[in-house]
Amino acid sequence: MQIKDYIIRRLMILPILILGTSIIVFALTRIGGSPIGIYLSHEMNPAEVQEMKERFHLDKPVPVQYFYWIKGVFRGDLGWSGVASAPVVDVFPKKFAATMELAIAAGIVAVSLGIAMGTFAGARRNKLSDHIIRVVSVSGASMPLFWFSILLLIVFWVWLDWFPIGRSDPNLFEAIAHPTGFYTIDAIFAGNFAAFKDAIWHLVMPAVALGYGATAIIARMMRSSLIEELQEDYVDAAKAKGLAENVVLKKHARRNALVPTVTVIGLTFGFLLQGTVVAEIIFRWPGLGRWMAAAVLRGDQATIMTYVMFTSILFLIVNLVVDVVYANLDRRVELGD
Repeated sequence: MQIKDYIIRRLMILPILILGTSIIVFALTRIGGSPIGIYLSHEMNPAEVQEMKERFHLDKPVPVQYFYWIKGVFRGDLGWSGVASAPVVDVFPKKFAATMELAIAAGIVAVSLGIAMGTFAGARRNKLSDHIIRVVSVSGASMPLFWFSILLLIVFWVWLDWFPIGRSDPNLFEAIAHPTGFYTIDAIFAGNFAAFKDAIWHLVMPAVALGYGATAIIARMMRSSLIEELQEDYVDAAKAKGLAENVVLKKHARRNALVPTVTVIGLTFGFLLQGTVVAEIIFRWPGLGRWMAAAVLRGDQATIMTYVMFTSILFLIVNLVVDVVYANLDRRVELGD
């Protein structure tokens, strides 16, 4: 099947998958009880409580509640966030931009370092540098995110005072416009170097903490794949033709080793978004993860539904992108019949 046809077919299936996911998630949130508590105050009498239930259709059966919810979603009404005391649709874009900025920064750290470390270790199998990178990879894959984040916090914020926590210096952040919501990009558009430096400086610790585990996984996969590729006959043939070892490694073996690694990278990005919950709480990053954690504690079902639907859609899109990239890297791969 041609890549274009495959993409079209997957995009046609996507709404069905999203609808099915929304039904499951809505049913699961309702199992935990009615979300009416997020709209009530201690001063309300029973009549006012009943009025609130009728206003938000919470006196209806769950399937009817779902109908009203999905109808509101199509109109751009995602509900009310009790945590933020504002409509979800107004809060979500700001939180989304903050989380995506952190996840992309962590992804850049993970992919660049992971591929470089894996290539370096695979090309020097069983040498000292290979052993060192393997130790780093194992520690990164096994060390809990919250523990590594706390270590970074203690060393680089408490002891050395090199890097700040939070997302920005409030004065610098408010001094520029935010058309995209991405602090780094907005600082570039504004031509404000001080704000850009502030954005990068605040990103360092959470991005490194979040990307370290992913770096280890990517490096290990890249190393294993590269070792297998270097034992293939085409590598010996390329060397016999007089190609330099460095050329064989970079132009041939590494490209083929990237094929299985791409799948890991795609899945890793999805898990980076999940990891932002821990990183955002520890580093006081005002993104979706921190908002979601507060919503769970408060029983804010509208916020929880929005977050889960967003991550589900993102996973589906990432899987599609991974499949397409995989097929482009290895022409032997045939996309779905």
